[in-house]
Amino acid sequence: MDFKQLIRSNQNNVRSIIRLITKETNEDLEQEVYVKVWKNAHRYKEQGAFKSWINTIAKNVSKDYLKSVQKRNQDCVTSDEEILNSVKDRKAAPELKLISNDRQKRILDAVNSLKPKFKQTVMLCEIYGYSYEDAAYKLKCPVGTIKSRLYNAKKELAVLLKDLL
Repeated sequence: MDFKQLIRSNQNNVRSIIRLITKETNEDLEQEVYVKVWKNAHRYKEQGAFKSWINTIAKNVSKDYLKSVQKRNQDCVTSDEEILNSVKDRKAAPELKLISNDRQKRILDAVNSLKPKFKQTVMLCEIYGYSYEDAAYKLKCPVGTIKSRLYNAKKELAVLLKDLL
């Protein structure tokens, strides 16, 4: 069997496995599966079906991809202090800096006082810049729930910080 035929005969199955595990269609992962099959063809032992061997490679490639995405997301998470320090105004006078830091501290305290689900949503969407879809995927809930939580969290924040508005 030539390699093109091997790809054609397993393509739907490999795509299905990748989509099932990663929840997305990813041609790069498909290509990675076939490259690994090609590079490791000499290691295949005819104890099981060749299709099962390719399926195992597709599962492992998909799981590795999810782990790398999760690691990248964890690397993006920063502490509250780092967020405060990153929002400094370099041109402001010392008095304005003090007022600005106090304002930032009050906003951060207000966000921290929110219910955990609201806080997570605000942090992901407003602080870290996640899209609604990405936040929904990360929190394992529908996009509508993210929008609702964000709306309700902003309402609560408006009440808590009404003197700053």
